[in-house]
Amino acid sequence: MALPKDPNMLLSYINMNLRDKYPDLDELCAAECCERHRIEEALSAAGFVYDENLKRFVNRQ
Repeated sequence: MALPKDPNMLLSYINMNLRDKYPDLDELCAAECCERHRIEEALSAAGFVYDENLKRFVNRQ
Protein backbone atom coordinates (compact mmCIF):
# COMPACT_ATOMS: atom_id res chain seq x y z
CA MET A 1 0.00 0.00 0.00
CA ALA A 2 1.25 3.48 -0.82
CA LEU A 3 1.50 5.88 2.07
CA PRO A 4 -1.02 8.73 2.15
CA LYS A 5 0.18 11.99 0.60
CA ASP A 6 -1.94 14.27 2.79
CA PRO A 7 0.08 15.10 5.95
CA ASN A 8 -2.87 14.65 8.32
CA MET A 9 -3.79 11.30 6.81
CA LEU A 10 -0.12 10.27 6.89
CA LEU A 11 0.12 11.24 10.56
CA SER A 12 -2.96 9.21 11.40
CA TYR A 13 -1.81 6.21 9.38
CA ILE A 14 1.72 6.19 10.83
CA ASN A 15 0.67 6.72 14.46
CA MET A 16 -2.07 4.09 14.22
CA ASN A 17 0.38 1.54 12.85
CA LEU A 18 2.98 2.44 15.46
CA ARG A 19 0.35 1.92 18.15
CA ASP A 20 -1.13 -1.29 16.75
CA LYS A 21 1.51 -3.12 14.72
CA TYR A 22 5.09 -1.94 15.03
CA PRO A 23 7.38 -1.30 18.00
CA ASP A 24 9.05 1.74 16.40
CA LEU A 25 9.41 3.82 13.25
CA ASP A 26 12.31 1.77 11.88
CA GLU A 27 10.28 -1.45 12.01
CA LEU A 28 7.32 0.26 10.35
CA CYS A 29 9.54 1.57 7.55
CA ALA A 30 11.11 -1.83 6.98
CA ALA A 31 7.71 -3.54 6.81
CA GLU A 32 6.14 -0.84 4.60
CA CYS A 33 9.23 -0.54 2.35
CA CYS A 34 9.48 3.19 2.87
CA GLU A 35 12.27 5.54 3.83
CA ARG A 36 12.20 6.95 7.34
CA HIS A 37 13.63 10.32 6.33
CA ARG A 38 10.82 10.86 3.81
CA ILE A 39 8.16 10.31 6.46
CA GLU A 40 9.98 12.54 8.93
CA GLU A 41 10.41 15.30 6.31
CA ALA A 42 6.75 15.20 5.28
CA LEU A 43 5.49 15.28 8.85
CA SER A 44 8.06 17.85 9.97
CA ALA A 45 6.79 20.20 7.25
CA ALA A 46 3.32 19.81 8.80
CA GLY A 47 4.61 20.58 12.31
CA PHE A 48 5.17 17.09 13.71
CA VAL A 49 8.26 15.37 15.07
CA TYR A 50 8.92 11.72 15.97
CA ASP A 51 9.21 11.20 19.72
CA GLU A 52 11.53 8.23 20.35
CA ASN A 53 10.24 7.79 23.92
CA LEU A 54 6.55 7.82 23.00
CA LYS A 55 7.15 5.95 19.72
CA ARG A 56 4.83 8.26 17.79
CA PHE A 57 4.70 11.59 16.01
CA VAL A 58 3.65 14.55 18.14
CA ASN A 59 3.19 18.30 17.63
CA ARG A 60 6.49 20.10 17.54
CA GLN A 61 6.49 22.64 20.38
